[in-house]
Amino acid sequence: MSRKRIRATVHGRVQRVAFRECTRQEANQLGVSGWVRNQSDGTVLVLCEGEASQVDALLAWLSIGSPYAMVTKVDWHEEEPLGEAGPLVIRYGA
Repeated sequence: MSRKRIRATVHGRVQRVAFRECTRQEANQLGVSGWVRNQSDGTVLVLCEGEASQVDALLAWLSIGSPYAMVTKVDWHEEEPLGEAGPLVIRYGA
């Protein structure tokens, strides 16, 4: 199985709508590690790593987001996997 690591910026109404918490829950159900945090420009930044299919599933979920979110765009790029494991966590501060 191949590992994948992505850095994604989620645009739209994604702050103050439980987006980070829902992302944390979805990632942990999928077995994806990393972190999620709000950015000062109103976007949400997600850095995650896991099996390629699991990361792809989280990326697809990010385009929809939490029930109260309104995602307009997700920009992302791949990075070199570092072999990190563990739960995805919420980071605070921009």
